[in-house]
Amino acid sequence: MTSLDKAIIASYEKGGKRFELYVDPDNAYAYIERKKLDLKNILVADEIYTDAKKAERAKSSDVEKVFGTTEPMKILEFILKNGEVQLTTDQRRRKVEEKRKQIIAILLREAIDPRTNAPHTQIRIENAMEQARIHLDPFKDPREQLEEVVKALRPILPMKFEKLKIAVKVPAIYAHKCYGTLKNYGIEREEWTKSGDLVVVVKIFAGIQGEFYDKINKLTTGQVETKILPG
Repeated sequence: MTSLDKAIIASYEKGGKRFELYVDPDNAYAYIERKKLDLKNILVADEIYTDAKKAERAKSSDVEKVFGTTEPMKILEFILKNGEVQLTTDQRRRKVEEKRKQIIAILLREAIDPRTNAPHTQIRIENAMEQARIHLDPFKDPREQLEEVVKALRPILPMKFEKLKIAVKVPAIYAHKCYGTLKNYGIEREEWTKSGDLVVVVKIFAGIQGEFYDKINKLTTGQVETKILPG
């Protein structure tokens, strides 16, 4: 567990009253992100403060009124689930980088260049994000930030989000081998012919059509028929 000078503050506010705890930065976030299942080695000091930096302790009566207990571990659990936890500079940097990678992965998978109808490359997206000076929230889900990111990127990197319907016919010899993969992409309709061939319609993002064709061609040694359907 970290020392007090390296601890971060977890806080909760209600009814004009603020309550703060000193917590270990790595263990606290491991617990919040469910990578750590217990509260061991998270609490750095047993005191509950109104202002931790000034060492101003909260009144027991106020603590009891808000949390229904004065037990530090129970209050810690409540605050980690319902309050706010600071980030260290390094944690913030790592979390922003994680969100950036997740958003890039979404764009690679789901977006295409309307000028060519081909997916953008990773380096092209990364360069555009840097040029647009995209600022990401380390706490918000990537999907929640996607709209603003795309809005900022479009003047630099045109993109559209489009899904394709593709009819796929797999010879009987490869049908069962391919079924799981096709199902993971999203089967809209399926039919098994009398000869055992598998015919399906999948709906996928246009950005991953190259990946899709590569996979099913490898699984069938190229003995597969595909056709893009209208609508």
